[in-house]
Amino acid sequence: MPSPTPDDHDRRHDRQRSPSPEKRVRDSDRSRARLLEAALDEFAAKGYAGARVTDIAARAGLNRQLITYYFGGKRGLYRALGEQWIDEESDLTPPSLSLPDMAAAHLGAILADPRHSRLLLWESLTGAEEDFDGTGGGEDPATADLRRRQGEGELGEDLDPGMILVALMGAALAPVAIPQVVRRSTGLDPDDPAFAERYAEQLRRLVRRLAGPAPEGVGDHGA
Repeated sequence: MPSPTPDDHDRRHDRQRSPSPEKRVRDSDRSRARLLEAALDEFAAKGYAGARVTDIAARAGLNRQLITYYFGGKRGLYRALGEQWIDEESDLTPPSLSLPDMAAAHLGAILADPRHSRLLLWESLTGAEEDFDGTGGGEDPATADLRRRQGEGELGEDLDPGMILVALMGAALAPVAIPQVVRRSTGLDPDDPAFAERYAEQLRRLVRRLAGPAPEGVGDHGA
C-alpha cells in the first residue's frame, strides 16, 4: 500500500477545515437570527434614525459587513424585522380565532415583548419614513380580516372595520405607550401578570360587545 503523499494530506486537511453546505446554511441562519435580535433591541431603544449598524453588529457579536451581506444595509434589516413580525402575527392569530381571543392574543404578545410596539411608537414620534409593519399599498390585511368578520357577524354592521382596528390597536398598545396612565387608573404596573390577566379579560368583554348587545346574565363589571 503506497504511503500518503503531502498532497493527499493537504486535501484531507482541507476537507476537514471546509464546512459542509449544511453547516454553512446553519451558520448563516444563526448569524441572521442574531443580527435580527440585536437590531430589534437597538431599534426599539433608539428608533430607526438613532440606531447604528455598528452598534447592532457589536451587540450581535458579528462583523458589521454581514448586515450588508444578508440584508443589504440598515433599511433592509429594518424591513426584515417588519416581515418577521408579520409572520409571527400570522402564527399568533389564525383566521379561525375568535375576535375577542384575537384581541387578547395581540395584547399578550405586546406585553410579553414590547419591542415591536416601541418601534411603531418611534415611527409615530419621529415621523420616520420607514414603515415597520407596512403592507406596501392596498387594503391593510388586518382591516380586510375585520371586514370578513363583520360579514360573519363578529362585528356590528354599523361599525367601520378600519376605525375599529385603530381603536383595538390603541387599546393593545396603551400599556406600552402610556404605562403611567395604567398605573394611575388601575393601581397596577403593566408588567404585573395580574394586570395582563385582568386587562385581557376586560378587552375580551369589550370586543364581544362590538357584535351587538351584551348577552343576558353577563355583568358590566369583570375581574
